[in-house]
Amino acid sequence: MHEVIERFLDRVVRERGLSPNTVAAYRNDLEQFAWYLRENCRVDSWDALQGDHLEAFLAFLRERQYAETTAARKLAAIKSFCQFLVRSGLLAENPADRLPVPRVGRFAPRAIRPEEVQQLIAAASVDRSPEGLRDRAMLLTLATTGLRVSELMSLDLGDLDLEHGELVVRRPNGRERRVPLSAEAVAALREYLETARPSFAPAKGEQAVFLNHRGSRLTRQGFWLILKGYAETAGLPDVTPHTLRHSFAVQALANGWELRDVQRILGHVSPATTQVYRQLVEQVIQPDGQLGGRAEYFERVSTREGAKAGPLIDG
Repeated sequence: MHEVIERFLDRVVRERGLSPNTVAAYRNDLEQFAWYLRENCRVDSWDALQGDHLEAFLAFLRERQYAETTAARKLAAIKSFCQFLVRSGLLAENPADRLPVPRVGRFAPRAIRPEEVQQLIAAASVDRSPEGLRDRAMLLTLATTGLRVSELMSLDLGDLDLEHGELVVRRPNGRERRVPLSAEAVAALREYLETARPSFAPAKGEQAVFLNHRGSRLTRQGFWLILKGYAETAGLPDVTPHTLRHSFAVQALANGWELRDVQRILGHVSPATTQVYRQLVEQVIQPDGQLGGRAEYFERVSTREGAKAGPLIDG
C-alpha cells in the first residue's frame, strides 16, 4: 500500500506542483488511512477499498476529536487519492464520490499592522554580526515578498537577481514564478551575501542562500526559532512566518496593488484565495486615512514583470 501512495505523491508533484509541506501532509494522512484499514478493516490492498471503509475512517476521526480543518484536509487527500486509484485502474469505481465533506469555518488570516512589521525588522537590525545580517535579510525578504517559509529556505544563489531586484521561486515540478524585491531587501541581501555569508564557511558547492552555523542550508525549524526570538523582542509573541505572508498581502492591497498581481506574487491558483485578504485592509488604514508602514515596499508592483510572469500555484 505504501508503494501506491508514493506513486500518487509523485504524480501530484508533477501535475500540481505541491509544496514539500503539502506533500508531507498528504503522505502522513494517507499512511494513517492505510494503517487504519489494515488494523480495523483487514484491508491490505487498495483494490479492496469500499465506501464503507471511508465512512468508518471519518467516524474514527470524529471519535478522536480531530479538528474540523484537520479532518477536512485528510478527507481532501483521500478523495484525491481515490481519483488516482480509479485513473490507475486499481478501482473500477470511486468509493469517495458520495462521501460528505466536513464543514469548516471560513479561513480568516491573521495579519499584523505595518508598524508592527517595522518593529520586527528593527529588532533584527540591531545585531551587526554575520548571524544578525543574515536574519535581517531573511526577515526583510519574507516581509516584503509574501514568500512561504519553505520557499525562503529553498532559495539558491542562482534564484536571486539583485541587479533587477527580483527573485525566482522554483516549484518541485519545475514551474517557477518571479517575485519583485524592495530596494531595502535588495540592500540587505547584498550586505549579507558580500560580508556575512562567507563567515559561515559554506561547504564547496553549497548553493543555499541562507546558511546555518555549520555552513549548510538553514532549515524551516531553524528559521522559526530565529523569528520567535525577534518577535518576542519586538513584543509580538504570536507572529509566525505565515503571519508575515498574510501581512504582506494585506499591505499590498491597501497600497493599491491589483488583486491579480497579489495573486501571482503569492502563487495562488484562484483569486478567491487572495480575495479573503480584502476584508483585512481596513486594519492597516489609520484614522486619518493614511497607511502606516513603509509604502515604498509596495508602490511599484503593477508595472513589474515579476508580478505578471509565471504560473499560479495554490497554497
